[in-house]
Amino acid sequence: MGILGKIFTWWDGATFSTAFNSGLTGVKVGSDAQGNTYFRAKKPYPKGHPFAGKERRWVIYNGANDASRVPAEWHGWLHGAFDGVPESNLPPPRIWEADYTPNATGTAKAYRPAGATGQRAAATGDYESWSPQGDNLKASPDA
Repeated sequence: MGILGKIFTWWDGATFSTAFNSGLTGVKVGSDAQGNTYFRAKKPYPKGHPFAGKERRWVIYNGANDASRVPAEWHGWLHGAFDGVPESNLPPPRIWEADYTPNATGTAKAYRPAGATGQRAAATGDYESWSPQGDNLKASPDA
């Protein structure tokens, strides 16, 4: 991406002003396996602010801005669930844990259940719809 892209576009990484502001007002805390960089503010929110005394935390994505790219341990840190940096106390990955896959919503790889695309299986004839005239009351357990 050229210099104009870094000035005007935000959806594929940080703009120039975001990167500059992060370097000026924030402290780099760490990064994850995907190259996302995590920051915390040098100063807490001021007195009188709704989050007074709390620490501001943010992420600069390496590539597309997709929140599903934030690993669970860093998500917890971003939202203040714990104060320690996740890299310092990560447990080893479990055998059942899957690697990250991008969010496929809106793409050809998105999950589509049977019948969602307008194609559905033919009716088998084992269903009898209810009729208000009472021609199928014999099938009702209340009759």
